[in-house]
Amino acid sequence: MAKLEFRYGAMNSGKSMMLLQVAHNYSEKNRNVILVKSEIDTKGNDYLISRIGPKRKVDIILKRDEPLLQKKYSKKIKNAECILVDEAQFLSSEQIEDLWQIAKVLDIPVICFGLKSDFLTNSFPGSKRLFELCDSFKELETICECGHKARFNARKIDGIFVDEGDQNVIDGADSHIEYVPLCGKCYLKHVKKMDEKKVLKRMEEDKVQMSLPII
Repeated sequence: MAKLEFRYGAMNSGKSMMLLQVAHNYSEKNRNVILVKSEIDTKGNDYLISRIGPKRKVDIILKRDEPLLQKKYSKKIKNAECILVDEAQFLSSEQIEDLWQIAKVLDIPVICFGLKSDFLTNSFPGSKRLFELCDSFKELETICECGHKARFNARKIDGIFVDEGDQNVIDGADSHIEYVPLCGKCYLKHVKKMDEKKVLKRMEEDKVQMSLPII
């Protein structure tokens, strides 16, 4: 029985590059692999492009909430020996369930690559459903500016960290947008503007409030 896998990581953790390497390995052995992504990911248009150069044409670009299990994709799916999904966080819960059925019923391995959470640390619907359904998941690592492991994605607009905005904004499609991988401490420092002094102050304020007499 084939597996549904999820390989996730913060920005710049090499997700697209690893996907392209997996696709190359299959192609080199004359095994048919198809690439899938959401139309939300406008970067590269109908190509999957890694940040360090290599690219490959995408076979299926899914519209928002468009089923993968439908007639126009049936031939490509049936002939596939592996399905690779880039930026899987942009898929809907229903599209992830289609991939699950492809793996379990059609016995075709599916490997998804993407982000766990957005720039506000909230789960993407697609990522959340993958964690609920996938057989295995692996975190791809990258480092924060401080040298520690980065697990969060911070958004910058014109070089300034922001903590509000739409969930799905593509950096490659907007020159003003940039994403930076950060560890938890640096995320709180840069995005939430929280440091030890502010945390201790909050603790003291709570202590004062708790000590006030009830009237």
